[in-house]
Amino acid sequence: MKSTIIGMDIAKNVFQLHTVDPETGEIYRIKLRRDEVLPFFVKRAPALVALEACGGAHEWGRQLCSLGHEVRLLAPKSVRPFVLRNKSDAADARAIWTAVQQPEAHFVAVKTEQQQTVLALHRMREQLMKFRIMQTNALRGILYEFGIVLPSGYPALAKAWADAIASAAQRLSAILIVSLQEQWARVQSLDKDIAVLERRLADSLRRTEQCKKLIKIPGVGLLTATAAVATIGDPATFSSGRQFAAWLGLVPRQTGTGGRVRQLGLSKRGDVYMRTLLMHGARAIIARSKHSPWIEELLKRRPYSVAVAALANKLARTIWAVLFHHTPFDPEHSSGPSI
Repeated sequence: MKSTIIGMDIAKNVFQLHTVDPETGEIYRIKLRRDEVLPFFVKRAPALVALEACGGAHEWGRQLCSLGHEVRLLAPKSVRPFVLRNKSDAADARAIWTAVQQPEAHFVAVKTEQQQTVLALHRMREQLMKFRIMQTNALRGILYEFGIVLPSGYPALAKAWADAIASAAQRLSAILIVSLQEQWARVQSLDKDIAVLERRLADSLRRTEQCKKLIKIPGVGLLTATAAVATIGDPATFSSGRQFAAWLGLVPRQTGTGGRVRQLGLSKRGDVYMRTLLMHGARAIIARSKHSPWIEELLKRRPYSVAVAALANKLARTIWAVLFHHTPFDPEHSSGPSI
């Protein structure tokens, strides 16, 4: 007997379901309120339930899995091509039902609560970092108008701040100096909040065996290790390290016609935050005084930015291999050049 497939479009209050009876071919379009969803699935035989990987999808995925259903999450970009004519909740549910049956469909692993918690800490830290950058840039811009040049980067700015504000206090109005000091106090408060989140991430790393394995990879630090484990979810979702790198947008786009295929720049698809961390890790490796022969040869043949992207791709593949095979990183055992 064929398994029933249910496409479910989730929202805050109204949920739309689309399914086809595998025996009779009869089409069912069902609209449910939020409090009716779980009772509906409790009464259903185990089925394959497909959802878009959007807000709340992982929580619904966990609850449906606990009821014995198989849950598959699809990226919204994989569903959009199957929305025909006008967009509606019913059309979205039908598109999800269609997309999950495609042979080349790629799925997102249902994340655990712990993984979502770690990602939430990363998002909060990223937001605080943006606030801090905005505040420090404002300070630099204001003082630059009065002929005082402050260095770029928060650590350098923190060292130069005391002398700069003391110099400014000798010739600028007291009301401006007080306002600048209040602004700097807000920056320091943000810095303390960021440090608290980083300590919580460090605690999560110490309690997670997967993160302990990743931290030993050159170019992978606290942020990259914790974010990678939480972002990937189940490594078996990806068939290879290359597929994981492609999911992060670290492989070139391709265009071709008439049998001729051209390689373009990076596709830059997927998780921007994770890709950024890997690019920073690759830059850190290249900035070291001693490089591996592979990196040296790469820098001779390609521009610096291309070498960084290639090394970030290699880092992504290495991370996937460590997580998928459940083995610690071994620099001597590698299918390609060592990092």
